[in-house]
Amino acid sequence: MADQVLFPKLREPDETEALRFGDRALNYRELAGAAGAVAARAAGKRRVAVWATNALETAVAVIGGLGAGAAVVPINPKVGERELAHILGDSEPELIFAEPGFQPPEGLGDVPIAEVDVEARGGELPDDAGRDEPALIVYTSGTTGPPKGVVLPRRAIAANLDALSEAWQWTSSDVLVHALPLFHVHGLILGTLGPVRLGGAVRHLGKFDTAVVAGELSGTATMMFGVPTMYHRLAADAENDPQLGRAIGKARLLVSGSAALPAVEHERIERLTGQRVVERYGMSETIMNCGVRADGDRRPGYVGKPFAGVELKLVDEQGAELTASDDEAVGEILVRGSNLFSGYLNRPDATEAAFADGWFRTGDMAVRAPDGYIRIVGRKATDIIKSGGYKIGAGEIENCLLEHPAVAEVAVTGEADPDLGERIIAWVVPAGEVDEQELVDHVARLLTPHKRPREVRLRESLPRNEMGKVQKKALIGQGGRG
Repeated sequence: MADQVLFPKLREPDETEALRFGDRALNYRELAGAAGAVAARAAGKRRVAVWATNALETAVAVIGGLGAGAAVVPINPKVGERELAHILGDSEPELIFAEPGFQPPEGLGDVPIAEVDVEARGGELPDDAGRDEPALIVYTSGTTGPPKGVVLPRRAIAANLDALSEAWQWTSSDVLVHALPLFHVHGLILGTLGPVRLGGAVRHLGKFDTAVVAGELSGTATMMFGVPTMYHRLAADAENDPQLGRAIGKARLLVSGSAALPAVEHERIERLTGQRVVERYGMSETIMNCGVRADGDRRPGYVGKPFAGVELKLVDEQGAELTASDDEAVGEILVRGSNLFSGYLNRPDATEAAFADGWFRTGDMAVRAPDGYIRIVGRKATDIIKSGGYKIGAGEIENCLLEHPAVAEVAVTGEADPDLGERIIAWVVPAGEVDEQELVDHVARLLTPHKRPREVRLRESLPRNEMGKVQKKALIGQGGRG
């Protein structure tokens, strides 16, 4: 498929269904018209933002904005005051698309708002912008500072989706069901733009519900995308109702990503559904790096081989490439290829630091099996927490908590959780009387609710080395007041 046109079927649309959100749907002819109306409003704009709720309007706004040649900035609708101010100040969108009746938060400032009317019909979509032009700017958490804007060019999205199509035998005949948020790579690029690029259909559930997923997959839906938290809930529900498991087993493909799916969940899902889940590995900066093919060995703990167009290598601490395929030699994953981002918006320093001789340094540590399969073993840095499908920077939460007058010192860690993958733990040395729920609410208000600590553990002191650095490994597994 030529990558000059992101959505070929929108050039020659028909009456087949493209998008369905709950009981609201658009076929390709209707989507082309609605996206054309958005494109007309975004014409000439360098960047536009989208208030990315799990709604039909979000999908139409993103597709229309891309059709206009603008760089689209999806915004988490639960964003906190400080993050919103940073994103708007950093990306400087000229327009924000939102659902009808949108009530703008105070931090939105004077950025004009354009309500999306999915019933509107515009003219033909303009010719696509150049393949190296920015398509999306996705904000991702850093370990210490505010989120960085990952600039994804059009060629990265097109090439990577085509590689997934080949590896997963994903075609226009497939109907994808998911309930992923639409402000990051998994739910937006893979889960929404993917089906539209291929001329297929997506059914977005709004929020995850095992019974609804089962109903879709026992009908016309063929694929499900999810995160480990969803698969954990799916397995638990199927344990209680075997009929749910049998219905989910009718899927052609179950795909899990955003964090590792524990082996115990692999085994439960296979036992309950007859399906083995396909895992894949990606990042905001790279979209998808590697994955298990539809016809490949779906073994727990492995994320398969690199997708077409992606080169991957493992390096030691000195940067020397590891050539061993013994499932033991651990190295950092470096990647390069058509899937890579262009850089961090307004951060040439961070962009330069992220690359080594043209290879993107992922910070993820892995081993390679004899057959080339990659197994992720952890982060090079210990400050990224994967919770509920999100990657969360511990340092950002620590900085936020330190602004509260009741906090003298703080360390944030992740702790294994059967539902979320990891839960956020805040280890706090209080400066006086402290209300633990108030600290949780403080983070949720200033950052985003999914970044809030799930537990606050009070300590008399934090373990530190001779250089004064907090030793987080000494905290893990301990209780409070140590």
